[in-house]
This record gives sequence, structure tokens and C-alpha cells, in this order.
Amino acid sequence: MSGTKRPAVSDENSQGDNATKAKKAMLDSASIPTNKTMPKDYGFIKQMPSDCLKIVSFNVNSLPAACKKGFKEYVAAENPDVICMQETKVNQPMAFLLNKEFPHQYWHCSKAKKGYAGTAIFSKIKPMQIKYGLGDSGLDDEGRMITLEFSTFHLVASYVPNAGEKLVRLERKIKWGECMNEYLVELENTKPVVYTGDLNVAHHPIDLARPESNKRSAGFTVEERDGFTRILKGSEAPRIDTFRALYPDAAEQGYTYFGYRGNCREKSIGWRLDYFVVSEQLMPRVLDVIVRNECYGASDHVPLVLLLKKDKSSIFKDGAAATEIATDTARSGVGSGHEDNS
Repeated sequence: MSGTKRPAVSDENSQGDNATKAKKAMLDSASIPTNKTMPKDYGFIKQMPSDCLKIVSFNVNSLPAACKKGFKEYVAAENPDVICMQETKVNQPMAFLLNKEFPHQYWHCSKAKKGYAGTAIFSKIKPMQIKYGLGDSGLDDEGRMITLEFSTFHLVASYVPNAGEKLVRLERKIKWGECMNEYLVELENTKPVVYTGDLNVAHHPIDLARPESNKRSAGFTVEERDGFTRILKGSEAPRIDTFRALYPDAAEQGYTYFGYRGNCREKSIGWRLDYFVVSEQLMPRVLDVIVRNECYGASDHVPLVLLLKKDKSSIFKDGAAATEIATDTARSGVGSGHEDNS
């Protein structure tokens, strides 16, 4: 994948330049997989550096169904510290799902409709605080957001509303974006933010296969794209679309969604709808953002992986009491977990 020069994690600029060239070479030689079932061999997942956190975002398009199509095997191979799931489509937490590997589990299920939307976060690290929703009763009934506070950042995992067929829910989505921007500003008053999930927008023409024919399609309207631009602009400091910052020229290599209809996967007709957005001060800690192009089949999305360098100055230890806010339709896991060196 193609990289660009970005804020270095260290002062070793030559190493950063070499890494950039290596990523560009990787992109130039890469072919886009067209498999429709999950891989049997996960040897392409390389061991991550010991001094980083691995956070995964994955729209699973029904967690019960995904579990039958290779989701658990993927998670075992990826071995993340935290996995954020969208569109779980469950009415209550799935008991005993990966609870040994991820002792801290948080669920936000839809109350508006059964088997609809929903989010969950599984973590090996115990957070300091958990919050469900935006705090707006008119927007929080579909289980679309969970926030975990760790020692050095807030993790906001979201399944942003789709504007819908004929854009019938566009107004709701615009309101969601406005509330989200205010919410992120509030969080950033205390700590920087990692904002992730299926954000249901292709920000630029490079982010979808057929931009010209989709100008009034949900996810690519000017209203939605402008709303995401405002999210990135932030208040006092910008926020960074990490994948696009690292890979400014990546087109189909960045697609995270391929619809089931029309043989989109085989034809590489995709959209980039899934993101890791970070507060500007976190960008020097971003080691990489990886689109798991090979991991299609458990869902109509592929996973997105963030490698974030740990902050060694963190002194918060797992085991401190976590606080839950608005705990309706949610469950906190139990267990020892890992030390929080986030």
C-alpha cells in the first residue's frame, strides 16, 4: 500500500522514509483479492511490534451469522487487543462468545427494532469508563455507539446511520454528524480521541469505484461528505483520517465494503466506509492502518486494523474500577485482562 511522509514516531527520519518506500512498493505490486469466503490460512497476518496496540473495526453484518462464516477464526488469527463491531443485529449479548480471550465485553443493542443495527466492543484491556450512545434519546435507540475511556485516549466506536434508500434518513444522519462533532469536542477537552467504525460515508471520489453514478446515493451525497469534512476539521485542531493520511493514492486497496448484489466483490466494485479517525496529537503514534482485503466472506465488509504505538508513560493499571454510563442493553465482561499501556 502506498504511504506518504507523516509525523514520525521517533526522530529516525531515514527509517520513516524507508518504511514509506516499502509501503509504496507493496501497493504497486499488490493485487486485490476477490475471494467470497474467509481464508483458511491467515499466514499473511504478520506479528505486530510488541510496543503497540492493535485495534480492529469490523462491520460484521449480523454477528451470529458471521460466527458461522469464519469470524471467530479470523479474530483468533488477528489477535487484537480490542475489536469494535458494528451491525451486530443481536437483541441481547451473546453469552460466552470469546469471553476468555476478551474478558471485557460491552454491548449496545437496538431498542427501536429487533435484529437491527447494534454495536459491541470486546477488549483485553479494562477501560476506565464506558458510555453508551451520544446522550440524545432521539438518536440512541438503535444501539449505534459505545465509548471506552483508556488511560491516554477515548475510543469511540460507532455505526453511523445510513441515509437510506431515496435518502429518507438523510436528515437523521446529518443530525447524528452534528451531535457527534460536539461529542468529540467534549471528549477532546480531556483526552485525544480514536473515532472508528462503519461511518457510512465515502469521503472522496477515490473512496468508491463508481463516483459519477453515485452522487445522490446514500454514503456519497454532498451533504454527507461535507458533514464528514466538518468532523475532520474539528474545533481547535483537526482530526486525521488515518488511512488516507498514510495512503493518499490508494483506491480499491482501501475499499472496505462490497455489496452482495451485482457480483461486486469479483468486480472490485467497492466503497471505503470504515475508518479510524484520530485527534491530531495521536497521529505520531499511528504505526499503520491495514485494510484486511483478504478477509471477506464473514460479512459484506472487511476488517480494518489500527496499530497504535503504546504510551509508555501510562500508569493506569487494569483492575481499577470502571464506570458505566447509560448501561441499558449492555453488559460488561469480567476477568483479569491486560495492563492498560494505551
